[in-house]
Amino acid sequence: MEFKHKSVLLKETIAYLNIKPDGIYVDGTLGGGGHAYEVCKRLSEKGKFIGIDQDEDAIKAASRRLSEFEDRIRIIRSNYCEMREALAGIGIYRVDGIILDLGVSSYQLDDPSRGFTYRAEEAPLDMRMDQRQSFTARDLINTYSEMDLYRIIRDYGEDNFAKNIARHIVAARKEKEIETTGELTEIIKRAIPAKVRMSGGHPAKRTFQAIRIELNRELEVLQDSLEDMIDLLNPEGRICIITFHSLEDRIVKKIYKKSEQPCTCPREFPVCVCGKKSLGSVVTRKPVVPSEEEVAYNSRSKSAKLRVFERAKQEG
Repeated sequence: MEFKHKSVLLKETIAYLNIKPDGIYVDGTLGGGGHAYEVCKRLSEKGKFIGIDQDEDAIKAASRRLSEFEDRIRIIRSNYCEMREALAGIGIYRVDGIILDLGVSSYQLDDPSRGFTYRAEEAPLDMRMDQRQSFTARDLINTYSEMDLYRIIRDYGEDNFAKNIARHIVAARKEKEIETTGELTEIIKRAIPAKVRMSGGHPAKRTFQAIRIELNRELEVLQDSLEDMIDLLNPEGRICIITFHSLEDRIVKKIYKKSEQPCTCPREFPVCVCGKKSLGSVVTRKPVVPSEEEVAYNSRSKSAKLRVFERAKQEG
């Protein structure tokens, strides 16, 4: 299956990245190389682009798409949480811009064998973004306690019926191990009242999202690595992050704010004594969202939000 993915907020991201032709840029979620291609087009022969992705299919697709820029690109199979180490391995310690396009790609959703989609009946429960990982969604569904299933469906899926869904999953797996996306979807449907199923979106969407986020540690990875990525930026370098989930967006907003205003002194103090200095500024006071035209063209862009942070100018 061909790796296809419509890059979300493409023009906006490239514009906010403020690309310098001789600069060094990193895409930590390379995917099919849509954002990467537009970055590479704007680089001179002295510029450098590093693409990072943990999905082997994405690596192959992006390598083909970016082949005309082979003199200025380097593609690394890794998780963006290991960005500092990956860059140090090729002698890079500071960059001028970073892109993260979080969430799951269109290719991953559309390929039933990857197990991300609730629309396929006989697909394996996989959902691994990095297929070198041994633990799958099938393992998670069949081994997590009812309380843990409830917690992730409630927190990551924000589903009002999380408790009932968790209860139904545990009851079903006592009869038989849950093996396919279709089996899980049917269990979820039985846990949700018919009235709700008729009026809302697909009943399994939130639970599948929750399982994917938990399995791939998506929120932990973002939380644990964002400050480190800001630290990698050169003076006036920018990081552009596209999120698709309120919890992701909250993490980005919070860490951007902390990086801009790190002072921990009580408000009543007349001057700062903690010594913590601002690392830069939030460029987007409100998140940038897709235009009506983009949403019409690509419905999956509907929940996307772009936030941008710029590293401060050099002191002195």
